[in-house]
Amino acid sequence: PPKDPDEPTPQGSAGPLHGRPLPGPTGNQADPVLRPATRDQIIERAERWVAAKVPYSMEKFWSDGYRQDCSGYVSMVWNLAGNEWTGSLAKYGTRIERAELQPGDILLFHNAADPNAGSHVTIFGGWVDAERTKYTAYEQAKPQTRKQATPMAYWNNSASYVPYRYKGLATTTGGSTGTSARYPGAAAFGPGAVNAHVTRLGKLLAERGGKRFYRSGPGPRWSDADRQATLAFQRAQGWKGEEADGLPGPHTWRLLVTGKGKDIPAAGKPGASASAFPGRAHFRPGQSNAYVEKLGRRLVALGYGRHYTTGPGPRWTEADRRNTEAFQRAQGWRGAAANGYPGPETWRRLFG
Repeated sequence: PPKDPDEPTPQGSAGPLHGRPLPGPTGNQADPVLRPATRDQIIERAERWVAAKVPYSMEKFWSDGYRQDCSGYVSMVWNLAGNEWTGSLAKYGTRIERAELQPGDILLFHNAADPNAGSHVTIFGGWVDAERTKYTAYEQAKPQTRKQATPMAYWNNSASYVPYRYKGLATTTGGSTGTSARYPGAAAFGPGAVNAHVTRLGKLLAERGGKRFYRSGPGPRWSDADRQATLAFQRAQGWKGEEADGLPGPHTWRLLVTGKGKDIPAAGKPGASASAFPGRAHFRPGQSNAYVEKLGRRLVALGYGRHYTTGPGPRWTEADRRNTEAFQRAQGWRGAAANGYPGPETWRRLFG
């Protein structure tokens, strides 16, 4: 399960891809090598390490030759010719305003006085809320690559993060799929989104068994029906955890527009329906009921069970609370919103 996002993320220095010399000019020269990449390609590359659950390390290198720390991850995602660090990544990007952020851009904090004291970099995956106070961050941090809702710009040193856009950004994908099949980007979906892509998503989901989630529409304004239908489709593929968050990423979109993948099962079949929140009173010290055990088993299935030494079982324990807290913190929540006691929103994200 994800650990505290406030943990330090030390990193290595600029260097070649593991086992291979750096082709052409190195990252230490004035004119860096820029390989063209579209936003779709950048996010697709970011998803690779999330799916592979690449362990964090400032000394090890993944099979693609990139160092397994935060800057190595961005080097991979931007398809750079070598492994960069927070002190050199800026030369590959153009500084922008936070209001201009789009999927594939980065948020970079380099502490020049002490690079290993707080320096970090994340990949912007799109806004989570209409107020733009949170975004989906792809990052390499302990214990492994993760994708999660994150406060703008980060849990700490927020004011020091600077947004950059890759200088080699390409505007088209090319190939035979055409513009209509191209993933429009994470920013096109989620709370506050109003556009034709949301309508198209809803229609595609309705065709794949998700019609029952819509009382009206689908339409251009993002709704909970869109989230529920997307979640049902993702779960139909066997995806769990961050892969099934109810927000369409490049893989979800590709399966829908190409007509591939598994359809949403009919109501009543496994994975087809959500369960209602049973009430806060079931999850308190001294309580023992089937809902506690159901909660525990779901947390374990999603990777948030490290505090259990036995069980989970029907009696509420401190392990249940701590595992629930870990899940809540992974959603980007803090304070009373991450107290370890499930409420309706926690339950919805676990079982919705």
